[in-house]
Amino acid sequence: MTPTVAVLGTGLMGAPMARNLLKAGFPVRVWNRSAEKAEALAADGAVVCASPVEAVETADFVITMLSDGSATGAMILNADVTDALRDGAIWLDMSSTKPNEARAQAAHLEELGFDHLDAPVSGGTKGAEAGSLAIMVGGDARVFAAAVPVFEAMGRPVHVGPGGAGQLAKLANQAIVAVTIGAVAEAMLLIEEGGADPAALRRALRGGFADSIILQQHGQRMTQRNFVPGGLSRFQVKDLDNLLEEAAGLNLTLPTSQHIRDRFVDFCDKMGGADKDHSGLYLELRRRNGMDTE
Repeated sequence: MTPTVAVLGTGLMGAPMARNLLKAGFPVRVWNRSAEKAEALAADGAVVCASPVEAVETADFVITMLSDGSATGAMILNADVTDALRDGAIWLDMSSTKPNEARAQAAHLEELGFDHLDAPVSGGTKGAEAGSLAIMVGGDARVFAAAVPVFEAMGRPVHVGPGGAGQLAKLANQAIVAVTIGAVAEAMLLIEEGGADPAALRRALRGGFADSIILQQHGQRMTQRNFVPGGLSRFQVKDLDNLLEEAAGLNLTLPTSQHIRDRFVDFCDKMGGADKDHSGLYLELRRRNGMDTE
């Protein structure tokens, strides 16, 4: 029998992930704090639930795609929710949280007799829609093997280590993403102000050493001034704060990540960019150079 999957959190990422699970033939039950976001999935075949308890009570796998570790932790610590879990249910937290939060959540569920994997993703809304997310999974290898078919409906899962390792890998990913956005913003501004064609530059670099999804997708966003969110800037700040906290706990200094984090904070707090796409860091660069930010 095909396992049933509950998806708690059907926002920018959770909704397309749920749709891909449905396309793969999984029965899917959905819940979201803003009910209309879950209700939109009814047309795709999802069972829309009025509460997390209702969503999980017949699910073999529970996916959380929530804003942060606090939101996920509150769900996992909710006795009404965990009491409703069916025997053998596996919790897949695909939110971006701190590694120590993932380990604590796994320990709590283990005490209750349930397995847990921390499985954050990368790829943004385009990856979520295409079912091509990079999925970094921490936890027991046996549990990972059981969850692979569910993960593969949404992207490419890789087991990276024990509990918390998935979130650690996501922090490493976010460092690369944030720093690369900063570099691409500088390249796009240089090209524009120097009179060259940014689109031609991206074509010229395609397949070369400097090429990347960020160059191609976010470079285009920057030159077209399209900052409709795929990845929210305020979430980029959250991830970088988590990265720097984890680094401090390991007695590491990450100066480039710190610099980019501070610039994202300025963009969010001083320029109202919190709910803009993280490629909007380009606008912060323009402000630094005394240019318009429209």
